[in-house]
Amino acid sequence: MPIFSVSTFRRVVRASAVYDVLMIAAFATPWSFALAHGQLSTVNQALGGAALPAFSALHILFACLLGSVVLVWSVLRIRDPQPRFGRYDAVARLLFALWMLWAWQQTGAPLLWLFLLPEAAWGVVQALPLRRQMPV
Repeated sequence: MPIFSVSTFRRVVRASAVYDVLMIAAFATPWSFALAHGQLSTVNQALGGAALPAFSALHILFACLLGSVVLVWSVLRIRDPQPRFGRYDAVARLLFALWMLWAWQQTGAPLLWLFLLPEAAWGVVQALPLRRQMPV
């Protein structure tokens, strides 16, 4: 059962990219990540979890690589929100959600739900069917 018109789906793809920029920008540099790590630790503790462990330079490198790649991917989807990009993004988000679920099972960190639920929701929405275009 088709849900979205192509134009509506393009707006969804663009909105998911804007969400990504807002959520991942702090992961793009070691300096912004250091600030974000402290804030995330505070939030995890406020939700009943433990303080997040300290990150070494190697952990920060991987966090910043992820942040950089997601930012570039987001800019692409903001500038050119093609439906096929939304489909690829849906797969990536569902994989990210799966790994967040795995991490939650390993750590019990309540903070992960603040990332996992929106990630899964964006993934599901971008996997929904499109209305067929009528030939002109």
